[in-house]
Amino acid sequence: MSTQPNVVFVITDDQGYGDLGCHGNPVIRTPNLDAFHSESVRLTNYHVGPTCAPTRSGIMTGHYANSTGVWHTIGGRSLLRKNEWTLPTALRDAGYRTGIFGKWHLGDAYPYRPHDRGFEVSIVHGGGGISQTPDYWGNDYFDDTYFVNGEPEKFEGYCTDVWFEEGMKFIEENKDRPFFAYIPTNAPHGPYNVENKYSELYHDSCPESRARFYGMITNIDENFGKLRARLKELDLEDNTILVFMTDNGSSGASRLDENAFAIDGFNAGLRGLKGSPYDGGHRVPYFIRWPNGKVDGGQDVTRLTANVDFMPTILDLCGVEVPAERTFHGQSLKQLLHGDEKGWPARTMVTDSQRLTNPVKWRLSSVMTDRWRLVNGRELHDINEDREQRHDLAEQHPDVVEELRGEYEKWWEIVSTQFEEEIPISIGAEPARETLLTGHDWRNGECDCPWNQSHIRSGHECNGYWEIEIEQEGDYEFELRRWPKESGHAVTAGIDGDDIEWRRDAIPESASGIYTGGRAMPLTNASLKIGEQEQSLELAEAATCATFRMHLEPGPAHLQTTMSNAEGLSVGAYYINVRLLH
Repeated sequence: MSTQPNVVFVITDDQGYGDLGCHGNPVIRTPNLDAFHSESVRLTNYHVGPTCAPTRSGIMTGHYANSTGVWHTIGGRSLLRKNEWTLPTALRDAGYRTGIFGKWHLGDAYPYRPHDRGFEVSIVHGGGGISQTPDYWGNDYFDDTYFVNGEPEKFEGYCTDVWFEEGMKFIEENKDRPFFAYIPTNAPHGPYNVENKYSELYHDSCPESRARFYGMITNIDENFGKLRARLKELDLEDNTILVFMTDNGSSGASRLDENAFAIDGFNAGLRGLKGSPYDGGHRVPYFIRWPNGKVDGGQDVTRLTANVDFMPTILDLCGVEVPAERTFHGQSLKQLLHGDEKGWPARTMVTDSQRLTNPVKWRLSSVMTDRWRLVNGRELHDINEDREQRHDLAEQHPDVVEELRGEYEKWWEIVSTQFEEEIPISIGAEPARETLLTGHDWRNGECDCPWNQSHIRSGHECNGYWEIEIEQEGDYEFELRRWPKESGHAVTAGIDGDDIEWRRDAIPESASGIYTGGRAMPLTNASLKIGEQEQSLELAEAATCATFRMHLEPGPAHLQTTMSNAEGLSVGAYYINVRLLH
């Protein structure tokens, strides 16, 4: 058995600081996570991005999200730059076995897939959530098809159960060597699909949507308990660094008023939910336990910490040397985890939510110190005296505002240096001679793209282009599709009713549009443009795709498609299957 510590990292999606019993929630049932909280070191002032992909990019690289190219969740702005050094790569190269089970959300095509970025075993859904456009057609959280190192494979069971089960299989298979098991659940991200036995626990105390949201969290908690039991059975618990955290503020904790204050529900006394620049958008739970490393015992760390500290901390705890050419925006928290604050420096951290094609200075931002929060460059809050950020002290402390604005300027200078650089998807690369491009990654001025399968069904009328890198000269084949290949539907087909099996008993009516029906689009023509080359053709009757062939030279290019008819209907192809022929 290895003397190096193993690493098991569980991160949930859209679960906020208050969505745990141990943080005072009077309704939610999370006994296993509450028990883990009591035995862990807790970072109580730990901050992430206000949305999911930016948070994950910071975790995986130790760099600010905007500097990695990940400042949105769609529109090609969730692709983690190829030159970033990732945590799984570092651990793999240090002799660890690495595996991911769940949500990646940093790219679905080469060179951005998890098994391109250091994970030797990868079992994931597509996009930022199950039933988004890059995901396998018809996935509904139950008995779905996921991608195993890029290849589709059918699994039985509820998604969260699958992620933990596959993660535990990986742990058992590698129990005699150091391993990194990453279990990033898509739950409790919407749609709130869950077995009724979980949501029924909350029907008497919550509105239906929140009951489903909490039910998904209770299912996570149940699986977390099974994970801890398995680690103990395998005699791995004491020498495993086990981390639990969430990726941004809550999406279902409460209703807010026009000033982002909670009207009902429970938000742990924080202002704002997911996406907010207030603490409710980005302060999240972080529990870590490693008995052999003296990281346990139910201790709180109150100093300001962030997701960019995650990678340097884990590498430090594991004794992995960081090459001189590699740097982090965060720093190792090993000293704090051992209860030592002596000499710990004062820090200023920045988080923001862009969700735009191109970042805008000061947008939805928070500049943070141990005491202060400067929100959107204007509002100043003393977080120690005013947890809910009700009182703006900017006029009383103009010197603090000026100082924090200066810190933001330094941060902006760091993160903005690569804003104009493209982040292309490769075609014709040896590791991926076939590539699937989806509208989820379209570039356009508004980040208006069909990122969800409900948009595919409704025939969302928009267009955009893909940034691509042609890896080698050759003849390429492009199959332009309105429906994904696995659906088997013709380009012009409409769907009256169902074309997949989906769990009506466990899926709310509000989500039914993702799984049933579909607009017929009488498209008659298709065109493909790559750089200066352009081709057009008439669509054959009942054709499932429009097929083009082009001879391409290596290098960067923009790829754009149009599917249209004489009546003015015009959209981009939502899916393209690309192959290098020779």
